[in-house]
Order: sequence, then C-alpha cells, then structure tokens
Amino acid sequence: MKGEDYMFPTSKKEVEALGWDYIDVILFTGDAFIDHPSFGTAVIARWLQKHGYRVAVVPQPNWRDDLRDFRKLGAPRLFFGVNSGAMDSMVNHYTAGKRLRHDDAYTPDGKAGQRPDYAVTVYTKILKQLFPDVPVVIGGIEASLRRLTHYDYWQDELFPSILVSSGADWLIYGMGERPILALAKAIAAGWNPRRIRALPQLAFLMDGTPKGNDLLVLHSFEECKRDKKAFAENFHIIETQANMLHPSTLIEPVGEGYVRINPPYPPATQEEMDSFWDVPYTKLPHPRYKGKRIPAYDMIKFSVNTHRGCFGGCNFCTIAAHQGKFIQSRSEESILREVTDLNKIPGFAGNISDLGAPTANMYGMKGRDPVLCGVCRRKSCLFPAPCANLDRSHARLLNLYHQVDSVKGIRHSYIGSGIRYDLFLSEKGFVDKTSEPYLKELILDHTSGRLKVAPEHTEDKVLYYIAKPSFNLFVRLRDEFDRITKAAGRKTGIVPYFISSHPGCTMHDMEKLSRHPALKGLYMDQVQDFTPTPMTTSSVMFYTGLDPRTLKPVFVERDPERKKRQKSFFFRGK
Repeated sequence: MKGEDYMFPTSKKEVEALGWDYIDVILFTGDAFIDHPSFGTAVIARWLQKHGYRVAVVPQPNWRDDLRDFRKLGAPRLFFGVNSGAMDSMVNHYTAGKRLRHDDAYTPDGKAGQRPDYAVTVYTKILKQLFPDVPVVIGGIEASLRRLTHYDYWQDELFPSILVSSGADWLIYGMGERPILALAKAIAAGWNPRRIRALPQLAFLMDGTPKGNDLLVLHSFEECKRDKKAFAENFHIIETQANMLHPSTLIEPVGEGYVRINPPYPPATQEEMDSFWDVPYTKLPHPRYKGKRIPAYDMIKFSVNTHRGCFGGCNFCTIAAHQGKFIQSRSEESILREVTDLNKIPGFAGNISDLGAPTANMYGMKGRDPVLCGVCRRKSCLFPAPCANLDRSHARLLNLYHQVDSVKGIRHSYIGSGIRYDLFLSEKGFVDKTSEPYLKELILDHTSGRLKVAPEHTEDKVLYYIAKPSFNLFVRLRDEFDRITKAAGRKTGIVPYFISSHPGCTMHDMEKLSRHPALKGLYMDQVQDFTPTPMTTSSVMFYTGLDPRTLKPVFVERDPERKKRQKSFFFRGK
C-alpha cells in the first residue's frame, strides 16, 4: 500500500492486514500513538516510511505481565527504536515535590501508570533480553538529555549515560530525522559497527581507550561522582559545545570504557525542514483509541509548528540541548500548505490554537553575519545582553501571520507558544520599526484570552542565575500592553509566569517578588516550583551548589518544606 493509505500497524492483526511479511523498524514508545508532527514517534515513523521502510509502532507496552507486547510483532529486519514519549518519564510521573501525578495527558482518557519510571531503560532491557541480537536505538527527550553523566532529581544522585543503564546499542540525540535515516541505511547495507560509529549525531558505548583526532575528553563518570566540581566543569564544556555550530567529538570515560558523542548534523536548511513536514500525517490518534480522549492531543491538534530551536538560553530549559540553538525555519509555502489542510481535520472550526514553536517569535531569525555565528561560543544570543549580530526584525513573521490569516477557512491564528519580549523591546523602547507593529498585532489579533509571558522573577540576582533579562523590561512591556489595549478599547490582561526555589532564590527574594508594585492588579497564579531536569545549568547548580559558568557557590534551597513555603509565600494576601 501507499504511505497515505494506512496508519502504522500496532498489532499483529494490523500487520497481516497490510500483507507484510516483514517489518523494517519497530518503534516502542511511552505515549499513545498520535500521527501528528508534534509527537516525535510519528515524525520518525513517517520519515522512515517516506524513504521506503516498513514501520510498526508499539505504544505503551505492558512491562508488568509476560511481556507479550514486546514479543507480538517479532524481530524487525533492521532495529528496534525506543523512546519514553514526548516527555522524560520521570517528569511525566512526578511533581516538583516528588509526588506521584494522578493523570497522564499522553495516555487515553488521561489514565496514569501506563509507562514505567525510566521508560527508555526498562523497554530497552526487555528488548535486549528477548532479542539479544537485534540492535536497539534509543532517542527522544529522555535518551537525548541523559546521553552523558547527569543529575537525577528523583533519586538525588548522579547517573551515568543512559547507554550504560539501558544497554542500548546506539543513541540518537536531538532531532532525529537525518541520523535515524542514515543509521537505517547503514544497517540495511550491512555496514560493520566500526563504520557506523562515524555517523553524525550518534552516541555509543565503547570498551578500552578512545583513539582519534578532535576528541574532547571529559572527566569520567566516577570522577564526577567523587567531585561535584568535576561534574560542573564537565557540564560547562558539554553545554558550550552543544551551542556551537562546529562542536568537537565528546568522550566521557565510564567504567572500563567510554561514551562517545559524535558531533551533530548542521542545522537543517529550510528545504530540509520542509521535507520533514512533507509526509502524509493524518493528524489523528491511531484508530485503536476510538471513543477515547487523549488530553495532549486536544491541546495540539489544531496547532502548526513554524520552526525549531531556541537561542534564548534559559538556564532551566532543555530546548536548545535537544533542538539546538540555531533557528531552523520552514518556508511560508510549507506552513501555508499545512494551514490549508487543517480544514480537512474533523472538528476544525477555523481557529489555529498555536502558530508557533519553542519561542514563537524567533521564526526566521539569525545572525546578520553567518561567519560570526560560525565561531560563536555564546549559549544565549539574548543574555546577558542581545548580540549585536542578531537580526531581531519581525517583518518576515508579520508577513507570515498575514498570509496565514488570508487562507480560506481560517478565522483566527493564535500564538499559544511562549514569546521573548526582549526580541522587540529594550528598557529604552522598541528595538526596530517592526517591533511595535508586532506587539500590537500579537495582542489584538493573535492572543486568545490573556497574554502570557515569562519574566520568571523580579530580582536581578535571581534572574542572573536563570539567565533572563531585568524585570524592568517586563515593566516596560506592561506599559506598552496597557497603552495598546486602552487605545483599542480592549479589556484583556497580561499574565506573568514566575518560578520559585530556583538556585540563587531565597525566601526574601520571593517576598520581594510578591510585593513588587509592578504586579499590582495582575492575574497572579502562575508560579512553578523549580524542578531539576537532566542536562540543564539550573539542575547542575541545584546538585553541586556551584554555578558551572564560574564555579562560584550558589545558594540552593533543597528543603522540601521551605521550597513549599517559597511557592506558597507568593499567594499570601492575594
């Protein structure tokens, strides 16, 4: 059958209905399977399918019984692929207070408990036990962000690379279309492991001592366990390399061997980005879920992703570590085709819930001089101050909005993703001639309900550790927001998001935040307790008590009760 004629099989019966006598790749995932580009499993499945491979998916396999879900489709011709789903399984399961969540947005009817803790490791160990000779390739958020020694908040200890704990053969980090296709072609062609190890964006575990040029050797896992400073030093190198256009090969010794991280593919071109979306997504949940509601799908089913990457460099965020710092944008034509096709989706009433990306207003943005970007080692193009080489014009984005809104059947295109207001505002005023028109159009035409922004804190010393601009910039934003809405006769509001218990934040800092005069009269219930997640600067600060950028001590509130007080303090008297 042609690719557009079927949904990926998830059972032996569905495979037989397609008349297949073999499967090239079987993907195991901790999420329900939804054939939408917002879900990585669908992206990889459709991309491999586009290039002629037969792909089956086993969503949320039962790991507690006789393991029949892992056996039912047999062994694939090439490899098993494993991910935990759209989130790290531990973040999915537990709150910042380490309490078990009672629902799961990525499961039919929101039912909790349908994936294990550390899902990638659990699934991989089972597959290697049942099919020891079949390669297992791990990827997605959980594997990508645990590719090297990392702090695990839930066990409160350092873990080695997930390659060590899982026993996987290969790890693909970051956005996986190009590396997964290259690996599939290599295995299909019968390449030996030594040749495969030269592929970009691949990580693997080796015995012995590393050999080769352009190797950047980190402290070993064992050194990091003994010395928190060594772990902080490692992370600073890892993060710097991850944000460079031409990084080195990373080597991290562990046990009697080492983990090797090959440099990634270059940022995807516009043509490559378009090709990733030029596949026959149905944008629907698999038919096996008929009559059931999947909450995560409800949130994104009428959304359109415009680009990948983020150069904001927030210290608590993992976006750049997974998607990269450099913005990779789709063409307007590709986006408009997807917008037009939304009219074919059942229930679409003309309202796009989110026309955006990790940071919605970075679409099309890049450095004026690419040569300077090629040698840059900055983590953020915006902190501590915007890079002079960064072109912050919103002209292309405004033009995209106008084209989208002119598509037949489109009533509204909302921006549900986050925005960076330091891309169009400074404390002195608007950045360029496109800035004020962008903010005005954002507020009046593309905001559903209240405008949500994330200053994160009011105190500069805390913002330094978060890597966000001065709160004075939010004050300026609120002034402009009030002016624009008043002139338009609109009664709407602005909602700021804040974070409590971030490294560097004391109880006194939260008290000052709660009493800041610039917040008077605002809708205030968006305070999130900081959760340390793998591969972020903030998590390294939390574990080590050191700022990895400077190795200077940082205050960290670790006491659970005092963390609760930091969060609840904000609401006293509200």
